[in-house]
Amino acid sequence: MAEATHTFADVILPLALPGYFTYYVPEAYVPEIHPGKRVVVQFGRKRLYTAIVHSVHHQPPKGYAAKFIHEVIREEAPVNHRQLQLWTWISEYYMCYPGEVYTAALPGGLRLSSETRITQPGGVVDEESLSDDEFLVYEALQSEPVLDVNAVQAILGKKEVHPLLRSMLEKGAVILEEELKEKYKPKLADYVQLHPDCTGDEKLSAVFEELSRAPKQEALLLSFIDLNARIKHPAGVPKNDLLKRAGASLASLRPLIEKNVLRIFSAEVDRLPSFTGDTTGDMKLSPQQSGAVQSIQNHFEENRPVLLHGVTGSGKTEVYIRLIRDVLESGKQVLYLLPEIALTTQIIGRLQQHFGDKVAVYHSRLNEHERVEVWQQVRTGKKPLVLGARSSIFLPFDNLGLVVVDEEHETSFKQFDPAPRYHARDVALVLGQMYEANVVLGSATPSLESYRHATSGKYGYVEMVERFGAAVLPDMQVVNLAEAQHRKQLQGSFSTTLVEEIKATLDRGEQVILFQNRRGFSPFIECNLCGWVPQCTRCDVSLTYHKKAHHLRCHYCGYSIEMPSRCASCQSRELQTIGLGTERVEEEIALLFPDARTKRMDLDSTRAKHGHRNIIHAFEKQEIDILVGTQMVTKGLDFDHVGLVGVLNADHMMNVPEFRAFERAYQLMVQVSGRAGRKDKKGKVLIQTRTPEHQVVKDVLAHDYIHMATRELEERKIYGYPPFTRLVRLTLKHRQAEAVHAAAVDLAGRLHEPFGKRVLGPEPPAISRVRNFYLMNIMIKMEQKLPLKRAKEVIGEIIESFSNEKSYRNVRIVTDVDPV
Repeated sequence: MAEATHTFADVILPLALPGYFTYYVPEAYVPEIHPGKRVVVQFGRKRLYTAIVHSVHHQPPKGYAAKFIHEVIREEAPVNHRQLQLWTWISEYYMCYPGEVYTAALPGGLRLSSETRITQPGGVVDEESLSDDEFLVYEALQSEPVLDVNAVQAILGKKEVHPLLRSMLEKGAVILEEELKEKYKPKLADYVQLHPDCTGDEKLSAVFEELSRAPKQEALLLSFIDLNARIKHPAGVPKNDLLKRAGASLASLRPLIEKNVLRIFSAEVDRLPSFTGDTTGDMKLSPQQSGAVQSIQNHFEENRPVLLHGVTGSGKTEVYIRLIRDVLESGKQVLYLLPEIALTTQIIGRLQQHFGDKVAVYHSRLNEHERVEVWQQVRTGKKPLVLGARSSIFLPFDNLGLVVVDEEHETSFKQFDPAPRYHARDVALVLGQMYEANVVLGSATPSLESYRHATSGKYGYVEMVERFGAAVLPDMQVVNLAEAQHRKQLQGSFSTTLVEEIKATLDRGEQVILFQNRRGFSPFIECNLCGWVPQCTRCDVSLTYHKKAHHLRCHYCGYSIEMPSRCASCQSRELQTIGLGTERVEEEIALLFPDARTKRMDLDSTRAKHGHRNIIHAFEKQEIDILVGTQMVTKGLDFDHVGLVGVLNADHMMNVPEFRAFERAYQLMVQVSGRAGRKDKKGKVLIQTRTPEHQVVKDVLAHDYIHMATRELEERKIYGYPPFTRLVRLTLKHRQAEAVHAAAVDLAGRLHEPFGKRVLGPEPPAISRVRNFYLMNIMIKMEQKLPLKRAKEVIGEIIESFSNEKSYRNVRIVTDVDPV
């Protein structure tokens, strides 16, 4: 007789642990278990309700006896097979744990939790054996047959009650049951409907005759009939809308309910507002845009992703909209990726004008319930067009036809902490392969990686070299700060030239954007006598002065102190602010132009949920004259009335010890310059710098991306940097500097054996201590021809062996593949 074949399931747990965990599937559950299903499993002492099945097979685990699956959750699987495929790829490529991908991908509201139900036992209980606290709980169960843990905590006035409940369970005084709970709770709203007893003209006429002596109730019923005819919602009329329209209170509605004229019931509603306006028809494209659409579609037929390289203001969004329309008409879904939440504010309106209520928005500022609603809308196909930040790559698409990655050069597409440290642009390309969907990357200043792939033929390449309509690129002018200082032509941070241009722009009724890529008032303060600079106690970095809050803050860990009145070293009162931040720019501009309406747009001013949206809307409506901002203001925003853009200090961007510094500086300056001038108005850009002859500045002034890219690519090829190599950065962390240094030297030595000169370091990063952890970096540089998957496996094996040694167990290692 053949041996019975047992079924096993590998499951993913939302824990930072390596690999998958194999469980035995009881025979009763075999017909309903499949990848993506949620199951309940025992893990150590804990019962977990959040396990997701990765695969089902007949191979028992090696080295341990498999525990059995307690329960298969009988509902539609929250994750489909392509999502699991993507999770696996991310876990392997970015060298992280499957559980870390799970945690990043699935909204918390979709994870099940459990609630302990405490009930009475059926038999006789020995009351004498119960302690005083146990007897109080036992007594409460006589009047309340079911209690939860919160109720027991309230009865006893204690937080920790689990030991007591376990003791009562052992004595047979209670029964403990686990009840599964969905964290997600649908939002309910009250709707008003006509009562079935009043349907029909005759019955309704009789009701109005009866209400003739109650004018408020009669007016309320008339308002209901009018709203119901206009809204035509299957649930009826929203109660709050009815009361507002009628100018009535609940007291006026209640008698109509009691008389069975109207009835109220609750119905599920979306938390996110739906689009209710009119949509526009097909738009007329310019010859350049039509040509770009045709070229992109030609490349799609060759199954290649496409890089759309269009200057700022060339009308790339209209090209995307035409491509999106074609895909939606074919019945497929579209993902439109943006690097910043701020950008969704403008783009959502434009997409809704064309596609109405088909558009969903997904980003980190949504709360957990809102994220679950979007997740379900995508899964069911209710919202076939998703506009989102990087986390939207994890949504449960079923029939994806197109992925648009706008502003593809932006580093905001890269996740830094916690793992998985993925790049949404690169994941989008893999997503396209998995769904056989087309992918278009768009930018006025493409990343050198994408540009290299396009010019080598790996991607299709489409250019848009002219601005849309009659618009032209802005006039560019450089101001030599060193010369202005020598001639005493500086007013704070502003050259006389920039001040005069701001005045002229405001006099014309146009708006100004000022770019300074540092937030706060000043990067640091310094004692005039002894040179003392306040430092963070937990990081090797000076504290940034924030004048509005009157405190010094660390931008790495959040540590803050009151602004000192004396030097901590020599007790001098002569403390001065050094350097320039957005707060200081805002203050200086207010002194120079007291009548101008000025607003700051940086991380500090946009922390509120709708902070980005409120500032952008105010600027669009010309309620702000001068917008001061960090790189947030460079990212593809489109304003009609900006006459001038000022870059306050270009040198800060170029003088960064990083191989991408010149590429980034060029991108930031060109992108912010692109905000100047639209339609038939020619804008102006002023760049303040102490190095006006710098090659990057010259390339920006000439709008010459090709020259910048060619020069940078030549240098990177010589020195072996991306896109000609792949980088893996290992960051070691420990609370003791000596320990992390010794560990880094040892680990680098072990990596040298298989990788040789490809291993760079160890060396401390520019900020070598963060949150009281000392840091050391090791960089592994690998040629494109090297078998990358095997190389990563070797790195992973070395790290695992290293971390398992007793002397290094307290050393934390962070792996970052393709760091930016």
